[in-house]
Amino acid sequence: MSQPGTAVLNNIGFVTVLNEANGFLGGYLVTNVWGRPLEFRLSSAVQPNRVQQILYGDTLYPYICADLIAKTLIEKANLGVQLVITDKEIVLDLAHKMDIPVVWVSSLEETQGSWSDDTVISPGNAKRGPVRCHPDHCSGIPLAQEYLGKVEASIDLTEPFGRIRDAIVEARKMGVTRQAQP
Repeated sequence: MSQPGTAVLNNIGFVTVLNEANGFLGGYLVTNVWGRPLEFRLSSAVQPNRVQQILYGDTLYPYICADLIAKTLIEKANLGVQLVITDKEIVLDLAHKMDIPVVWVSSLEETQGSWSDDTVISPGNAKRGPVRCHPDHCSGIPLAQEYLGKVEASIDLTEPFGRIRDAIVEARKMGVTRQAQP
């Protein structure tokens, strides 16, 4: 990792996972530092079966969301990023698998709980809760803070997740339309 003050931030990855009736579905948006889209990827739905639920126990959902969906989306992307931001706490386990900072933008409702202040990278504001690192991967806080300092003035960190969700809806419509055409 680069030393604070020397880090170059070109691209930011925003990843989210939705838990729906047909399974877990992920979306990944790569933007430049101004929030302009450079690449978008969508995962297939992942629906664990009962045997997987039993065998994986409490580790199943972090495995699906971080390892199977988020990590795969990032690895399949054509563009590299220097920072990954998620809006889902469960995706924060991705930090175990990445060599770049992975941070969670918590919602205003998620500011309560058992999280230590040591995990706060950026304090909350009127639109969102604090930005946090994984408790086991906070060594990258200075670098993540430097990156966030470069983008927070120009990007609302919660806004790209709305774009991802809207794009997922539109992609589904297009898929249904294509399947329905003769």
